[in-house]
Amino acid sequence: MAPSMSNAFLDCPPDESAVTDYDRAHLKIYLRLLDADAAGACWQEIAPILFGVDPAAEPCRAESICGSHLERAKWMTTHGPDELRR
Repeated sequence: MAPSMSNAFLDCPPDESAVTDYDRAHLKIYLRLLDADAAGACWQEIAPILFGVDPAAEPCRAESICGSHLERAKWMTTHGPDELRR
């Protein structure tokens, strides 16, 4: 299954202390991840929809991709807004 977002993604987003071009390109994924997390969706549901990764075929990768991007999405909620306004 192909990702629902047209932008290619990394298995792990950049771990920078500033908003990156990757973050800007993936804001929609970050927002959808935050919504899914708030709704109680698990990574097994999220991985195929947002990242096109089959959790049955690649469980470690699917969990890692979802977890790392969710962590970055949460970081963006506290650090991103000020930088995005610049």
